[in-house]
Amino acid sequence: MEYTKKVIEFLNKLTDILVPVISVAILLGVIFGLDTPFVGQVYANVSEILNMLGEGALLALVSIVIILAYIKK
Repeated sequence: MEYTKKVIEFLNKLTDILVPVISVAILLGVIFGLDTPFVGQVYANVSEILNMLGEGALLALVSIVIILAYIKK
């Protein structure tokens, strides 16, 4: 039980760090385009995942949700 709690704690801390990084990367990808190092790769990967879902406009919606979730926190 203790091991599981430590793993969950670690994953929560990792998520707390990665959500703002991904949010900023997506936002900078929208602003500066795909040519920006690191940012363009993150934006392209998120875009590819969302295109697999079938809706191109869904990228903007998911980006807004991620940014708002970060701001709310």
